[in-house]
Formats: sequence, C-alpha cells, structure tokens
Amino acid sequence: MTAQGFELGLNSFGEVATDGGRVLSDAETVRLLIDEARLAESVGLDVFSVGEHYREGHTDSATPVLLAAIATATERIRLGTSVTVLSTNDPVRLYHEFATLDAVSNGRAQLVLGRASATESFPLFGYDLADYERLFEEKLDLFVRLQRDEKVTWSGTVRSPLVEQRLHPRMPAGGIPTWIGVGGSPNSVVRAARYGLPLMLAIIGGRPQRFAGHVDLYLRALEQFGHPVQPIGQHSLGLVADTDEEAVETWWRYWQPVVAQIAAERGFYKPDRKRYEAELDGGALFVGSPETVAQKIATMARDLRLSRFDLKYDIMHLPREARARTIELLGSEVAPRVRELLAKEPTHV
Repeated sequence: MTAQGFELGLNSFGEVATDGGRVLSDAETVRLLIDEARLAESVGLDVFSVGEHYREGHTDSATPVLLAAIATATERIRLGTSVTVLSTNDPVRLYHEFATLDAVSNGRAQLVLGRASATESFPLFGYDLADYERLFEEKLDLFVRLQRDEKVTWSGTVRSPLVEQRLHPRMPAGGIPTWIGVGGSPNSVVRAARYGLPLMLAIIGGRPQRFAGHVDLYLRALEQFGHPVQPIGQHSLGLVADTDEEAVETWWRYWQPVVAQIAAERGFYKPDRKRYEAELDGGALFVGSPETVAQKIATMARDLRLSRFDLKYDIMHLPREARARTIELLGSEVAPRVRELLAKEPTHV
C-alpha cells in the first residue's frame, strides 16, 4: 500500500453526545451523526462507519437506515459499518439492505462483519449464545455466496434453505467491500483468509504490536488458500485536540467512567490514571495533538502492515465540539501528516 493510498476513517457507535453540559436526546444524536459524516467528507476523510449496538446511550441499532440518510447528505465519502453482528442478522435481509444502500450512495457501501463482543442482540432477537460459532460460520458462508454468485442454492442449520435464489436490487458483480472484524482470535483470522476477505483488527486496549502475529498468520493463510493479498485495517479509540494536554484530559474525563462500567460488567481491571497513561504511551489509545496521533498511526501502519486506520471518535457524553474538533483535525492535519510519514518509510505488505 502506497502512502498516498493509505486510508483514514471514522467509526461511531452512535454514543450520545452533550452540548453545553446537556445530554442530547437519541434523536438529536442521530441527526448529529449525519452532520459529523458531512463534516468528515468536507475535511477529506475516506470512510465513515457506524456500529451496531443495543445498549443504553447508543443510537446505532438501525445502521443501514442511518447510513442511507448519510448517503443522501454526502457525495464522496465511503459508508460502512464499524461492525455488523452477522450472527444475529439474516444474511438475505442484510444483502437487501446493503445492496440498497450501495445503490442509494452510488457505490459507496461497505461493511465489517463480526461475531459480537457485546452480546445484547442474542436475547433481543431470540438467539442462543451456545450457537455463537455456528451462527457466524454458516451466515458468513451464505452472505459471501449471495454476493459472489448470481443465483444461490444453500442449506444449513441456522435458517431456511435457498434454491436458485437471485436477490434484488443486485450488488455489483462480486459484491461490496466486506471486511472481517477480529478481536484477537486466530480462528477468525484464518476464516477471513479462507474467504479471501479483508481483515479489520479491533484493537481497543494493550500494545497493538501484539497483533503482528495475527497479520503474519493472515498473510500466510491467504497465500495457502490461493487468494491475493487483501487490505488490513485497524480500529482503535481516540481523540485529537489542538494540544496533547487538552486531548489527554478531555478523553480521560469521558473514557474513565465508560471503561469503569464495562470493567464492572466483564470483570477486568478498573481504569486508573497510571494504566491510562500507559495506553497513551504504548497502547491502543490514539489521543493527542495532530502530530502525536499521526506519529502513532504511522508507526502502527508500519508495524502491522496496515492500509487503513479507523478512529472511533465518539464516547459517551463527549461534548459535540470535542467530537467535531477531532474530525476536523483528523482530516485536515493528521491524514496528510500520516501519508507524509509513510512516504518516507512505507508499509510493506
């Protein structure tokens, strides 16, 4: 991947923002996301992606609808998902939704498919967590077939069979860009390679370089399965501000209570200031001035052989002005600086 071709994007989980200390309503936050996508396009960012969650304070439960609204408000920026929980979606319905989004947006649709780290969708839609692996494996097989084959005959255990089924509206030949999101499982890495799909590394904590082995595994598996080299991306959290101090203090104020809640739910460490600073220094938080964030992204691009980096810029109750400033600086200052750094010392895939 050349430095000029390196892509930078934004990820949102639809987390509610604040404005002057007032917590925005769900509806206001949905409309804010459309405004932020328009801003992202205006500053030259490549991709705007929205997740899929069913938690208090998140407004991204109807992702294709939201992306279609964004499509009508933008012209160039590509539109995707931070993650689509394929296990609890129907592949046929998903094909229809994203084929329609691709038509509405004039070919700008893409998505990241994942098994789900947050599992609220399983009881909500009547699925059993005991079927976690089987649901994803069978539905991925069907979704890929629907994209790549003109007519599909398929049978499995997780939904009714299809016989010579041709869906409408049609996606372009071969389908739309479809990434596999990986949180650390080597099996997921091999699965992505087996289908010849791009790999999105979801790195939300710890030293990102620990995923270098996954990248090596992925590239070896692609070759063994007879597929050409595919793009590798990274999804991580962060905030860009005019100074390092402003960014560090702002992110800590809103990141700490969110991670404390998740820690209580999942039984891992509570975030203290020392651990936070370690994540800033060598971990997976991309927080700081444009130069600080650009240097860190360029380092990750080289170490993990990335062709794309997506910054998750929203976190619960983060002020809308801080969100907007991150978007502005990521597009106007961070992106060109990353490409400049990579031109001097490129990635090697």
